[in-house]
Amino acid sequence: MMKAIRYTVLLLVLALTSCSVTKPVATSTKEYSGKDPYSAYIARYSDMAVDQMKRYGIPASITLAQGLLESDAGRSSLATKCNNHFGIKCHSDWKGGKMYHDDDARQECFRCYSNAEDSYKDHSLFLVNGARYRDLFKLRHDDYKGWAKGLKAAGYATSPTYATKLIELIERYGLDRYDKGGTNLKPGQLPHQPLLVNGQRCVRLREGETLKDIAREYGMQLSMLRRFNEVDRKFVPPVGTLIFLERKKARADREHGTYVVKRDDSLWSVSQQFGVRMKPLANRNRLSDSNPLRVGMTLLLR
Repeated sequence: MMKAIRYTVLLLVLALTSCSVTKPVATSTKEYSGKDPYSAYIARYSDMAVDQMKRYGIPASITLAQGLLESDAGRSSLATKCNNHFGIKCHSDWKGGKMYHDDDARQECFRCYSNAEDSYKDHSLFLVNGARYRDLFKLRHDDYKGWAKGLKAAGYATSPTYATKLIELIERYGLDRYDKGGTNLKPGQLPHQPLLVNGQRCVRLREGETLKDIAREYGMQLSMLRRFNEVDRKFVPPVGTLIFLERKKARADREHGTYVVKRDDSLWSVSQQFGVRMKPLANRNRLSDSNPLRVGMTLLLR
């Protein structure tokens, strides 16, 4: 009888031990069933990308795809240590934090940000203020293929497959849906869509706006914006005027060789209309106090 009892107890111990061994397997399987990091990144940053699209006209799909690709869905050392989601390097004008990291060359300097939002905004300003990216802003904000190819052509990245990778990410995750709407901004808060006049980026001044508002929107110094538009502190440009975000040229484009002066025109208003600096315009037409601008005068613009 005692042998039978001992045998029964031994069987129970073995059964309990066997059950306890199987538990870690179930726990381990559950540990690897987490959310796709790419989908998690999109859910976290899509609103930020849409906000930047509304402010600067860059497709939200492009911003998200670049963020995914450049930061490995937020997991790269640049993203985790420096909040740099777009691999933007320091360049000579960068005054913020820095991190050195091997890229195309050893120990290249990359920008560091306080948070991801600053990284997203700087990415937008990097494109808006970069002369080599200006042609991208001629494209529609929902032309993600054109933007992807344009970024590669402008030299944003050295990889020969950069545009293809962006397009694949956009189409795999349906990121173009964010280009069609969805924003927490009110209509009155929608920022400008940059224009190109004489090859230079500009915006139209709206009712109730000041040059200070535009300078803030584009991350520029107000004094620089005034210089670009040849105005002093006291001058208030009229509503509807083109405000240039970069220096005007010395002559107009080939489509605008001459201009007949109309009533209420001034040297400054003609200069703004065609994106030509006032001094070269005055010199070309020999304007002076003794030969002022007159209605009906034909001005040489180039």
